Amino acid sequence: MEQQQHQLTNCSTWSTAPKLHHLLLQNPQRIAFSNARRQKPNQKKKSLNWRMRGFGNEAPVLVVKASNGGAGTDVVETAVVDRPKLRRFQVFQGHPSPFGATTRDGGVNFAVYSANAVSVTLCLITLSDLEEDKVTEQLSLDPLTNKTGNVWHVFLKGDFKDTLYGYKFEGKFSPEEGLYYDSSKIVLDPYAKAVIRRGEYGKLSPDGNYWPQMAGTVPSFDDEFDWEGDLPLKYPQKDLIIYEIHVRGFTRHESSMAELPGTYHGLVEKLDHLKELGINCIELMPCHEFNELEYFGYNSVLGDYKVNFWGYSTVNYFSPMIRYSSAGIRNCGRDAINEVKFLIKEAHKRGIEVIMDVVFNHTAEGNENGPILSFRGADNSIYYMLAPKGEFYNYSGCGNTFNCNHPVVRQFIVDCLRYWVTEMHVDGFRFDLASIMTRGSSLWDATNVYGVPIEGDLLTTGTPLANPPLVDMISNDPILHGVKLIAEAWDTGGLYQVGMFPHWGIWSEWNGKYRDTVRQFIKGTDGFSGALAECLCGSPNLYQEGGRRPWNSINFVCAHDGFTLADLVTYNNKHNLANGEDNNDGESHNNSWNCGQEGEFVSISVKKLRKRQMRNFIVCLMVSQGVPMIFMGDEYGHTKGGNNNTYCHDNYVFFYTFVHTLSVKPFSLFIMVVAVLQINYFRWDKKEESSLDFFRFCCLMTKFRQECESLGLNDFPTAERLQWHGHAPGVPDWSERSRFVAFTLMDSVKRELYIAFNASHLPATITLPERPGYRWDPLVDTSKPAPFDFLSSDLPGRDIAVKQYAHFLDANLYPMLSYSSIILFLSPVDDP
Repeated sequence: MEQQQHQLTNCSTWSTAPKLHHLLLQNPQRIAFSNARRQKPNQKKKSLNWRMRGFGNEAPVLVVKASNGGAGTDVVETAVVDRPKLRRFQVFQGHPSPFGATTRDGGVNFAVYSANAVSVTLCLITLSDLEEDKVTEQLSLDPLTNKTGNVWHVFLKGDFKDTLYGYKFEGKFSPEEGLYYDSSKIVLDPYAKAVIRRGEYGKLSPDGNYWPQMAGTVPSFDDEFDWEGDLPLKYPQKDLIIYEIHVRGFTRHESSMAELPGTYHGLVEKLDHLKELGINCIELMPCHEFNELEYFGYNSVLGDYKVNFWGYSTVNYFSPMIRYSSAGIRNCGRDAINEVKFLIKEAHKRGIEVIMDVVFNHTAEGNENGPILSFRGADNSIYYMLAPKGEFYNYSGCGNTFNCNHPVVRQFIVDCLRYWVTEMHVDGFRFDLASIMTRGSSLWDATNVYGVPIEGDLLTTGTPLANPPLVDMISNDPILHGVKLIAEAWDTGGLYQVGMFPHWGIWSEWNGKYRDTVRQFIKGTDGFSGALAECLCGSPNLYQEGGRRPWNSINFVCAHDGFTLADLVTYNNKHNLANGEDNNDGESHNNSWNCGQEGEFVSISVKKLRKRQMRNFIVCLMVSQGVPMIFMGDEYGHTKGGNNNTYCHDNYVFFYTFVHTLSVKPFSLFIMVVAVLQINYFRWDKKEESSLDFFRFCCLMTKFRQECESLGLNDFPTAERLQWHGHAPGVPDWSERSRFVAFTLMDSVKRELYIAFNASHLPATITLPERPGYRWDPLVDTSKPAPFDFLSSDLPGRDIAVKQYAHFLDANLYPMLSYSSIILFLSPVDDP
């Protein structure tokens, strides 16, 4: 950029005024003054800043600086800088807030944070030039006129049709200092609302690059969406039944018959399935922009290529995952944004809230060997948790750790959450590895954070904080007030905070202890009867003392990582060979039980026991206080072939099993069975097969929970409402060998419920509590085959089935088979 400098030295401010006046008169209509008060020669700390703010890109910039030159004189320095000229745009100084690209005053304001860059260049790129890795126009930002504090900014007017943008940051490339500036890289604005390059899921760029140049969408004044009056549903959290769902996996299989499979629109096509299941809240697995080809590499086991299917590796937190949309990059991603809005609007119409799974613990940029995409290129030392010599802390297990409690980063996270609530209408968030958000940031300074030092404060980077500033900000933010906040209260660095996550009375937690306890008890492990009782009551041992409620516990048995419900009762061991990591990946301690034989191809008796166990898990989940969560596909018994870490599969997997059928000395005959699995795709054909069996049972159990006033309490049950029993009324057995838990629960709708779990390998005949004038009627018995496992009022032959129990119930008894659970309800004896 050409510069004309006019330096006036050893002159007083007064004597140079005519010369300044002459310069200013050249463009009087284009000048605004700041801090233009005249200063007397003997005034201390004399500093005069005059800036010419151009209102057209043809105007030069006049910068006037006055300072004390010593000996009672002032030195005035001026510089007339030619303003950069762009072919399509008028250039103005711009504003430092808000961050990102924002429409205003007939143009677009660009503002980006970088404390350590020495220069910043705004790159404008047309969609066609992006495909050819070209920059259409670029504008170097002047640190005098286009920088306020550590924010670089510029305002442009012009035609932004099909225009994208990014930045080049120049500064030191010094990894040992935590700096990774590379002016040859065009990096994404962390606040970009859509990220554009590849528009088709799983497809490489034409040159075979799986990390092609990306750019952000420039917003338009025409960006509109008809919400049709959509408002938040604001369900009390105690009333939720959550369904963890993967957007692509839900409808990608051909059996979905979706018009637009694997997309946001495809999910909309199948929302009625969730309504039938009794779901009123979906938890979307990551839908922020990520690169599904991040792990792209040949998998010799399957003879194909790995992908990042789950999406826990964010590129940009404001942009939705563009390749989950049927629109792709059409209209520079704006149509994709509207497709997400359409999904949320349609979910709300069906009475279903939408929670997003967000990954603020790490990004896709990895460690020092990872790509420079956005945060690293803008200011690596700010956005990542670093050791003194620039090494990356890795509490996420994914190469880096987001520096969540740094003032700039925590403001970024709050801004992002606000955007998804106000602009996209989401109802809440589940925070992946949320314990990272409680760790001290790099160069932790209590004085800087709290305003005063803390006595004995010797905290180092990554130290868990009792009152983490980020969680404090989110909890007390006026815009985020009332949205659902759910923490996965652990990380891979060993910090486990289930029951102890800083909560401000409003945070819930994925209750991993519930999962582990229920799995252990249902499969018949000794010593868990008392722990199960705690789980059934909403885990007061974890949440009551801290002032929280049962609904602060998100109860689950299965989730995306780990065994599915069907695999939990089919496999003792993980079978992850298909991942190409020699079965070394994934959790080895699953608390699973195969019911006597490993794998899919087993005896009929084992298959029956497995279905009984699956029903037991669903009963336990639905009668526990707290908020139940079901994983996608568990409602029909989806299997992943024993693979408990299916993060990398978007394809068919061949599953091999050897079945020993005959042994006659000296020969043995083996039969090899080959099955083909779509391990991450919801199988709609299998769901239909299960419609009168397990799927029906799940639907009836969710409906039953919603009908009962007592199964979604706002507080922990007391002795006035709940009584514990054993094989005899009022005599619970909490001994180490006990595998039986039973209780009665007062209910204003159902009068009273009797619920029992027999996890023993032996049957038991139990004595029921006497209720004069009433009888116990059977409703659920998981030992019965479908449809008699749930005696719904509309079930043909229900009366005959009930009569089969009559001789036991008349004697106030009930026979329970091994590994079974029951639900009875109280009815007046004079009822027909």
